[in-house]
Amino acid sequence: MTAVLNVSGVRKDFGDVPVLRGIDLQVSEGTVVALIGGSGSGKSTLLRCINLLEVVTDGVIRLDGEDITDPRVDADQVRRRIGVVFQSYNLFPHMSALRNVSLAPRVVGKLAKADAESRARELLARVGLADKANAYPDRLSGGQQQRTAIARALANDPRLLLLDEVTSALDPELVGEVLDLIKELKAQGMTIVMATHEMGFAREIADQVCFLDQGVVAESGPPEQVLGNPSSPRLRQFLSRVLRHE
Repeated sequence: MTAVLNVSGVRKDFGDVPVLRGIDLQVSEGTVVALIGGSGSGKSTLLRCINLLEVVTDGVIRLDGEDITDPRVDADQVRRRIGVVFQSYNLFPHMSALRNVSLAPRVVGKLAKADAESRARELLARVGLADKANAYPDRLSGGQQQRTAIARALANDPRLLLLDEVTSALDPELVGEVLDLIKELKAQGMTIVMATHEMGFAREIADQVCFLDQGVVAESGPPEQVLGNPSSPRLRQFLSRVLRHE
């Protein structure tokens, strides 16, 4: 299978504090990799490094074989190939759902307004929000806002989709609709790296689960192995704590 993403020996320090201590990760085309681990384990920092929102201290990240950590790389061009969704939606409150989704294709992709809006309507329909195109974020539920954010992340037809705890800010009854959408994206062949605390969902959808602990990949493998038969005491302790609250 073709590797879309290769992370090799990535370290990230904030001042004197090491947060990532040498991460290795390979993500094949059309697969879903779930990052699990406690708060402060490095999941969000790793996603921010992949999207070049943070500059790595050491190591190499390759997207389709290109070293995107090379300082000569145009970060904006790289980000056009990577969709990212954060837990807090980050929608523009003064723009309708349609404008939120069509903005990047217009401004970054230089699409004509009519073409960008046509594409945005297709994406909103794809995430089940065709009837909410003209609604502003404050008129959308949390689940609808998050689905709009996912539509926006898909607007430039990315090679890779990064999802950072996209259900953690949602009311429990709204989590399912977002998880169902992620399942549909996987079925359509999207390559996804997602940080999540939804262990049942990770078991169901992920091809590979990576347990991050103190800035390293402490355990990695198929979900039935990592979640069903963990080998390290740290992972067993983490799972017992998390599963108690599910």
